[in-house]
Amino acid sequence: MFDRRLLALPKIKVTLLYLIVLTGIQALAIVGQGISLSQALVWLWEGKGLSSITIPVLLFALFFGLRQLLVVVKNYVMANFADQTVENYRIALLEKYAKLGSPLIAKFGTGQAVSVLAAGLDNVKNYFQLILIKVGDLSIIPWIVLIAITYFKWIQGLFLLLIFPVIIIFFIILGLAAQKKADDEYQNFKNLNNRFVDGLRGLPTLKQLGLSRAYGQEIYQISEDYRKTTMRTLIIAITSTFALDFFTTLSIAVLAVFLGLDLLNGRMTLFPALSILILAPEYFLPLRSFADDYHATLDGKNAYAEVLEVLDMPEMTDQNQLHLAEWRATSNLQVKNLNFSYQDQPNLVDLNFDLRGYERVAIVGESGSGKSTLLNLLGGQLLPQVDSQISIDGQELPHLAQQDWQKQFFYLPQAPYIFHASLKDNLTFYYPQADQKALDLAIKQAGLTELVAELPDGLATIVGEGGRQLSGGQVQRVALARMFLDPRRRVLLFDEPTAHLDVQTELALKESMAPLFEDHLVLFATHRLHWLKQMDYVLVMRDGHLVEQGQPAVLLAQADSQLNVLRDALHQGVKL
Repeated sequence: MFDRRLLALPKIKVTLLYLIVLTGIQALAIVGQGISLSQALVWLWEGKGLSSITIPVLLFALFFGLRQLLVVVKNYVMANFADQTVENYRIALLEKYAKLGSPLIAKFGTGQAVSVLAAGLDNVKNYFQLILIKVGDLSIIPWIVLIAITYFKWIQGLFLLLIFPVIIIFFIILGLAAQKKADDEYQNFKNLNNRFVDGLRGLPTLKQLGLSRAYGQEIYQISEDYRKTTMRTLIIAITSTFALDFFTTLSIAVLAVFLGLDLLNGRMTLFPALSILILAPEYFLPLRSFADDYHATLDGKNAYAEVLEVLDMPEMTDQNQLHLAEWRATSNLQVKNLNFSYQDQPNLVDLNFDLRGYERVAIVGESGSGKSTLLNLLGGQLLPQVDSQISIDGQELPHLAQQDWQKQFFYLPQAPYIFHASLKDNLTFYYPQADQKALDLAIKQAGLTELVAELPDGLATIVGEGGRQLSGGQVQRVALARMFLDPRRRVLLFDEPTAHLDVQTELALKESMAPLFEDHLVLFATHRLHWLKQMDYVLVMRDGHLVEQGQPAVLLAQADSQLNVLRDALHQGVKL
């Protein structure tokens, strides 16, 4: 339950020292509270007046108040520690997400990545606040109370000492079962997060295909699995708490019986017997309190392990090997034996090709052939296997996650992101120093003049989430305008940018894109083969293999070419 990695946290030693001192004083206050209460009750039993118990009652009130004050102080200390530590983790996670990007999402999924940053860190904060206090109480309070009980009657202290490990062992057995169920619950929670986020992102497509209800049923089934695993975990947690309460109560009852026999036989006076009986529940209280929050700490520990797993993911340390001031007409990118595997399954296998100067290269293939994966590798968002060979202008590189390379290109996905900001801020996001003249030209080139004219506040209109909603074609035009604005980037990566657009919108965008292709290296992944007329070269992919490459006209002229096979499949209605 206690993760040893907690001991490596900043300021943990000082915080633990505070907790140890405060918990030690709290334990002494508990003993003082029990003894003073016992003394007051004994004197009342002996028939002394109320005035005679003033001092024991005042001492009881003092010790009781001190005990409660120390609980508040301990919670305050741990709350500050947890807040600061979790905030540091939040910043570190955001930095890690920004550095790793696609590899992290590929491993954990979008839903889980978001969940770790939000609900996950909330659980971690709860874990920090609970676990150190609970473990501290369990490590200190019972033994100081036991010393006091042993002082009054050593045989009663020995009985409590021997029964404690028996209860602990029973609790561990149930705890291991709860741990297994909690792991299953957390796995279902991650699955639910990822599927739900994917469903939201793909909801327009699902609606168009008439699959939204079916997918909704799938989300419902996953949520039901999560509910069932949560209930199974809670059943074990509640059972363990009940069993623990039963055994501790039974132990106190047995202790009371022996104390009663000792009183009847004259082997013990009322004061020590009553003191032992009052202190005995305090001896078991930290263990019972730990059991009450066991399930919450399990969730927090799982979330903490997830956070550390993300932070421990290796970062690329060789991102500055490439020295490339600007991609030119004479530049050359060579790729040999390019391989990539996803979850130990080969995704791209032995790809070989050259990209030169300002070529316009189409990447075509059926869905799942590896087009997007290849673009992500060329963009440095994914890392190839170590046996892959990549070079730019003769410079050998382990991967393309190079700062000087990533400064050269724009990446246009199927659904570019529109920020909640003004249209102008969205257009100049990558090139904020653009002047108004350049902005007006980019708007014209991207075909946004009509949109800007009809907006109530023109370029100052807020768009994106919570603002003016743009159509798919308008979103793509905003992304194109970003490209037109920045003259420094001479490499363009397109990942099926018109896949979800109707034919008319696509043809209109095609006219806007054509000027952008001039004096650029263009890599255009698409399943719509009419784009081949704008291309100088084509890479034909199938099942992760590069099965054919060359000039489109030359390949189409060959009856047995794979490009013709692909074209025929498209005409027959095969989904590409």
